[in-house]
Amino acid sequence: MAIRNILKIGEPTLEMVSKEAKIDNRLFELLNDLKETLNAADGLGLAAPQVGVLRRAAIIIDEEGRVIELINPIIVHSNGCIVGAEGCLSVPGRWGEVERPKEVVVGTYGRDGNYREIKLFDMTARAACHEIDHLNGELFVGKVTRFLSDEELNRAEK
Repeated sequence: MAIRNILKIGEPTLEMVSKEAKIDNRLFELLNDLKETLNAADGLGLAAPQVGVLRRAAIIIDEEGRVIELINPIIVHSNGCIVGAEGCLSVPGRWGEVERPKEVVVGTYGRDGNYREIKLFDMTARAACHEIDHLNGELFVGKVTRFLSDEELNRAEK
């Protein structure tokens, strides 16, 4: 496993659509590296394009702290809507309000190659949508309805 460099806004790779991930040992190494990189960066999610790999793979941390791997994920269903603050490891220091579904069903594959659907809520649903956007070459800044000020961020940290 290795900690990889996280690309920052302005890098062309972040605006490109990722290709389907082949489920093999190279993908498993990538997923392991994503976990280690995310852990070191103290984030909630990380997608392969953020480390320069244009494959449809990402990981998110759920509200109980468990790692969820997303391999070739798709949003099967979404319900409700909630506006909340988002940030991104590829856009350091910027936070903004983004409207996302309150609940999503994500179709994804496991390391065993089997398809499954997982139901995610609230912050975990938000993280999944955010990371799937990365796989489609989209950054959260394009969906922000309002950026948060430094004062608002400082209040939120306290």
